[in-house]
Amino acid sequence: MDNVDLNVLRQVVAWRDAGHAVVLGTVTRTWGSAPRPVGSVVAVRDDGQIAGSVSGGCIEDDLIARMRAQALAAARPEVVRYGVSGDEAARFGLPCGGTLELVLEPLSTASQVEPLLARLASGERVRRELSLATGAVVLSAAEGSADLAIVDGDRLVSTHGPGWRLLIVGAGQMSQYLAQMAQALDYQVTVIDPREEYAEFERLPGVQYRQDMPDDAVQALKPDAHTAVIALTHDPKLDDLALMEALHSTAFYVGAIGSRVNQAKRKQRLAEHFDMSAEALERLHGPVGIKNGARTPPEIAVSILAELTAVRYGWRILEPVFTGTVALAAEAGCVT
Repeated sequence: MDNVDLNVLRQVVAWRDAGHAVVLGTVTRTWGSAPRPVGSVVAVRDDGQIAGSVSGGCIEDDLIARMRAQALAAARPEVVRYGVSGDEAARFGLPCGGTLELVLEPLSTASQVEPLLARLASGERVRRELSLATGAVVLSAAEGSADLAIVDGDRLVSTHGPGWRLLIVGAGQMSQYLAQMAQALDYQVTVIDPREEYAEFERLPGVQYRQDMPDDAVQALKPDAHTAVIALTHDPKLDDLALMEALHSTAFYVGAIGSRVNQAKRKQRLAEHFDMSAEALERLHGPVGIKNGARTPPEIAVSILAELTAVRYGWRILEPVFTGTVALAAEAGCVT
């Protein structure tokens, strides 16, 4: 399951292969409340067909009308802004005076969309540099946590590929659902499991698999502030090794599946056998996922990803006041 913007690029290639002209729009800046984040893309075909989104639909409607009127970035890339005035913000459905900036790019062979897709399919993170004057594109390896899309002088520099990593310990059924859904949320997923009985477990496209011991694998993968580590085997001999290394890293989220009783036992083991400090153990999430009554593997995967999303965006999950209620509270100075 690919993320939304990668699907847009695939659609673009299909349209161009069928002989259509296509304009690609990339969000480069936002002010106030904006519907989509920087780096989001939308593609408009010459007959008004559209893929992706940058708003609730109003900006897309304007882009479609301009495309049909042959007034949309026909010769070279252009920078446009929506919602600068209060009237325009209301017209284009931007709440709270929100404004967004788009680079509109007429696609050609110089746009290098096909090579970009090929590199993304191999798991790369790619830096794409577009000349606003000529439409020429240069692709290179993206390094670090580069900005998703910025206009720098006469260039649009955008970063493509997973911006986050998820390391899953355990190759069972739960891991399959979690790995597949996580890819749609911009995670590069690695599944770690040294058990021989899982060596033939079904491999998912786009997911990396490692069969070394969890502590060695986590060390080798070097979790950083854009990495989550989740242990799902229910086997302390495997889960604890991974958690020990992950809690010594800067991973933004470290968690393990299991009941509250098992979580208490897990913390006790980590403290006694691996000399983990109380401060480190405080970072351990468990049971993983928001408390939403989930029971089946796909439901639990949804609850886990909901919690990861909350932590990524700096929200703190509070204990439910009564059954079925989950409260989220904003917390300043978080990961993002």
